[in-house]
Amino acid sequence: MHANPVSISLSSYGAELVRQRGQESFIELLAAAGVERIELREELFDDAPDTAALSAAIRASGLECLYSSPLELWTADGQPEPRLPAKLALARALGAVALKVSLGHYSDHCEVSALQAMLRQGDPMLLVENDQTEHGGRIEPLLGFFRRVEGWVLPVGMTFDIGNWQWQGESALQAARQLGRWVRYVHCKAVQQEANGRLLAVPPRAADLLAWEALFDEFSPGLVRAVEFPLVGADLLAVTRAQVHNLARLGLGEEVSHA
Repeated sequence: MHANPVSISLSSYGAELVRQRGQESFIELLAAAGVERIELREELFDDAPDTAALSAAIRASGLECLYSSPLELWTADGQPEPRLPAKLALARALGAVALKVSLGHYSDHCEVSALQAMLRQGDPMLLVENDQTEHGGRIEPLLGFFRRVEGWVLPVGMTFDIGNWQWQGESALQAARQLGRWVRYVHCKAVQQEANGRLLAVPPRAADLLAWEALFDEFSPGLVRAVEFPLVGADLLAVTRAQVHNLARLGLGEEVSHA
């Protein structure tokens, strides 16, 4: 069986290091580590990116690109975020296969037709992620949104963030069972609670990887799955390779190693 495709969210290397080096400087590392997709992070660009140069470098490396924005899709007054077309255009200029955003303040009163009017043919797929907020990190509103847009045949799918469900006390397994058919991309992170109650993203242990196997049973085979937990060490290539190896085998029924 072939290993599954793995992505790296560049936030995994730490905001300070990524801003210091620039996101483009990680392209070679990711390609050498066997990664198939680079997830560029809007919040880690201090200036507007040179889309032509960056997209050319990504293409030359053989990587796919996904563009992640902290944009919330629905505003507090129930309208699609007006900056969405500009974000889609930027993602398109970068050669991204998808734009990742969060749900925002969706309710049954939101007009899906207004969202449809913002999506142009040839735009990257719009991937809506469960975030850590009460309005965008619970199963119920996400389920309502995806059921609603399903009938419109829009280029919209879900980014399923395994760890984010814990911020709202939701079950990742229940979420996977209810939302799995819309999932197109998976963010992987384990979560640890500190003594003060704060939750932190951490690398998975063997028990986490084993638990994640049950989640991937609910998704389509071969989905791209992303590292979104700290990648730290003197040898970033070795650290990245080890985590890519483990995530690539999720869903294959193979035993994973400690990382």
